[in-house]
Amino acid sequence: MLLMEQIPQESGWRGSPEVWLEAAYEALLESGVDSVRILPLARRLSLSRTSFYWFFKDREEILAALLTRWREKNTGNLVKQSEAYAESIAEAVMNIMDCWFDSSLFDSQFEFAVRSWGLQSADVMQEVHDADQTRLLAITKMFQRYDFDDVSADVRARTFYLTQIGYITMQSKEGIEVRMKRISAYVETFTGHAPRQQELERFFARHAFPGV
Repeated sequence: MLLMEQIPQESGWRGSPEVWLEAAYEALLESGVDSVRILPLARRLSLSRTSFYWFFKDREEILAALLTRWREKNTGNLVKQSEAYAESIAEAVMNIMDCWFDSSLFDSQFEFAVRSWGLQSADVMQEVHDADQTRLLAITKMFQRYDFDDVSADVRARTFYLTQIGYITMQSKEGIEVRMKRISAYVETFTGHAPRQQELERFFARHAFPGV
């Protein structure tokens, strides 16, 4: 979150593209896209409304920047995780599961906000559909690399991905211990293979969990 005391307040300071974009991101998560407007953002930052125009042409440009940030972070990192090295399909799935536990890889609140935004905008909904297809294709290819046939790879990818999107859109909340206890069973459900103990231990270690 932006902290006002961290923002320089010297005379003539107009912020920066990153400062304005972060304010827009926070407003989107807190109150939806209707709150991402120039004057409220200026008030949030204690800056003049005209300062905005040093960095963005209009409201549509900062909204486009928000979508770019979402696309690069959530879709970009999920695809990278799907391509990461793994000794087995179970570990490959857990590489993607890192996204569900690490907000630096995948921002679930941002995901929910953009999907909600899509209900108000056909163009944004198309962005969401395109992202879903890109992610599903990446996960399907991951399963195919581990010798699943095309139909099985597609169905397993959909089962895996859409389960998590369901968690996000339902805003389901579970404690970390409950989530970690389910990892092995989820992996076996999605892949047909139980993860090896060392694979689970590596996953738990990445997320600073003592194990179950």
